[in-house]
Amino acid sequence: MIKKVRETFNENYKQEYYDNLKNDLAKSFGEPCAFRISETPFFIDKELKKEVFDACDTIIEQLWKIDFEEIREKFIPKKLQSPSVLGKPHFLAIDFGLCDDGQGGIAPKLIELQSFPSLFLYQALLGESFLKNYPQIPKEGFHFYLNDLNEASYLEELKRVIVGDENPENVILLEIYPEKQKTRIDFWATKQALGIEVLCLTKVIKEGKNLFYEKNGRKVKINRIYNRVILDELLQMPDLKTDFNLTDDVDVEWVTHPDWFFMISKCIMPLLSHKNIPQSFYLNDFPKNLDLSAYVLKPLFSFAGKGINLNPTLEFIEGIKDRHNYILQSKVKYSPIVKAPSGTNSKVELRILYTWSDTENRLMPVINLTRMNKGDLINVSYLSNDDWVGSSISFFED
Repeated sequence: MIKKVRETFNENYKQEYYDNLKNDLAKSFGEPCAFRISETPFFIDKELKKEVFDACDTIIEQLWKIDFEEIREKFIPKKLQSPSVLGKPHFLAIDFGLCDDGQGGIAPKLIELQSFPSLFLYQALLGESFLKNYPQIPKEGFHFYLNDLNEASYLEELKRVIVGDENPENVILLEIYPEKQKTRIDFWATKQALGIEVLCLTKVIKEGKNLFYEKNGRKVKINRIYNRVILDELLQMPDLKTDFNLTDDVDVEWVTHPDWFFMISKCIMPLLSHKNIPQSFYLNDFPKNLDLSAYVLKPLFSFAGKGINLNPTLEFIEGIKDRHNYILQSKVKYSPIVKAPSGTNSKVELRILYTWSDTENRLMPVINLTRMNKGDLINVSYLSNDDWVGSSISFFED
C-alpha cells in the first residue's frame, strides 16, 4: 500500500532474513511453526488505516444495539448454552478483505467477525521477530501494536485480561489435544509469557462444581479458563471422553464465556449495515430473485474456511436441511496488492484484534493478524503453492 516502503523492502529482501525469522520462532518453542509464515509483513498507509478503524468503530457501535439474548435463543440450542454468567465479551476479531474498490483503490470489506480469542501472543512474537530480522523494515513511523501499546504494555494488557487477579497456576488455557493443533505455537507462547498451563479438555477433573488439573503429582484448582476450544470442532468428536463439558454449571470464570462464540459471529452479519460490509442474508430467508453467482455460501459456526461454497447454486441450497445455520454473503474482489518476487502478487486479509477494557468499559484494539494468499481462499489452511503467502502481520503508518 505504501509504494516506497514496499519497493525498499523488496529490493533489500534476503532469504536469510526469512530463514532467521523462522528459526527464531522454532528455537523459542522447540519446533517450527505448524502453518506457513509469509516472507513479508504488510504496510498500511494512514488513509487505509483510517477507513479500517472507522469501519471497526461503526461495527462495534452496531453490536451494542443487538439483542444478544434474542440471538442466544435463536442460534444456540438449549443443550449447548452455558449456565455461567455471560458477562462482557473479552475478545473480538474483525476480519477485512482488502478489496478492489472499483476506482483503482483499496477498500476494506468485512469478511467475518468473532468474539473468540485469536493468536494474541504469537502475533506479538511474529511482529517483534520481523523487526529483529529484517533491517529494511522502518523502525520509526510504523507500528503493529495498536492503541499506543508497546511490547511491555501489550503483555501487561494480555495478563490483565487472561489472568486477571488470579494466581497464574489457577488459570488454564483450555483446548482439545493442544499438542496436535496447528495454532499450538500460540499456546506455548501464552504459557511462556503468562505462566499458565495449557490443558486438554480430557485432562480436566470435575468434582461437584469445582474443576482441577494434576501438576507434579498434586491436584490444582482451576479458577479461570482461557477458552480456546472451538465448539465446531468439539461437536465433531461425539466419542470424546471427558469429566467436564463446556455447558456444565461449574465454579469458574470464563475468558471468554463459551456462548459469545455463537452470538458474535457470522450469524449477526445480516444485521449489520455499512459501506464496508457486504450484503448478507440468512439462507432460510433470502430474496428469491437473488443472483446467486454474486454470493458466497458460508456456514455460521465453522472456522478456517470449512464448509464455504464459493459458487452456490439453487440446487445445492435446496439440498441443505439446516438452512438457518448458513448465510449468503455478497462476493468481494480481493486486490492482489502485495508485490511478490515471483511476479504473482498476493492478496491480503486483515484481522483487527480487540480486548475488553473494564476501566473504559469498551473493546479496545490491541494488535493485528494478517494473512496472505494468491488463491480464492485466504485462510492459511488453503494456501497456494507459492512465495509470500501465509501468516503475517501489518505495520500501520503513524
